Amino acid sequence: MVVPERVCLMKIDRFAILALLSFAAAAPANAQAAIGPDAASCREGASGPAILVNVHGFRKQTGTIRVQLHGSDGSTWLQKLKWMRRIELPVTGASMPVCIAVPAPGRYAIAVRHDEDGDHTMTSKDGGGYSRNPKLSIFHYKPTYSEVVFNVGPRITPVDVELNYLSGLTIGPVG
Repeated sequence: MVVPERVCLMKIDRFAILALLSFAAAAPANAQAAIGPDAASCREGASGPAILVNVHGFRKQTGTIRVQLHGSDGSTWLQKLKWMRRIELPVTGASMPVCIAVPAPGRYAIAVRHDEDGDHTMTSKDGGGYSRNPKLSIFHYKPTYSEVVFNVGPRITPVDVELNYLSGLTIGPVG
């Protein structure tokens, strides 16, 4: 009579495991809450367009990141102080979902800088990345606007930015 109880417990354990697995599968893989001063714009039910920038690939989880939003005027791409919005945050994890509210649907580009030691000075230790993750090299470390521009609709637009770092004579993701 011990066998039926053991079988019953095994069924319950299997049921519990299946229930947990299906609950986990229903949740998005990167269900981290959006961060930054515009985080409310990326919450469920928020009105208006926003960009949820998933910054990942940190070599070290130290320092700060700076996420810059550039608008539809490609002639000002990466020019000093020509960004529309800039958000600077301390690095808090292996990936960071940074929300940026945008004024209207349209064409935008994102530039991210990881100031690894937080000294507000760009050095060869620091990393960077762009929307659409263009391939970078020591000869092509500033992509063109057409390589990074993307469309934003009336709701939340997710954008993935993988950070790149200088390693010897190459620039690329860590690992």
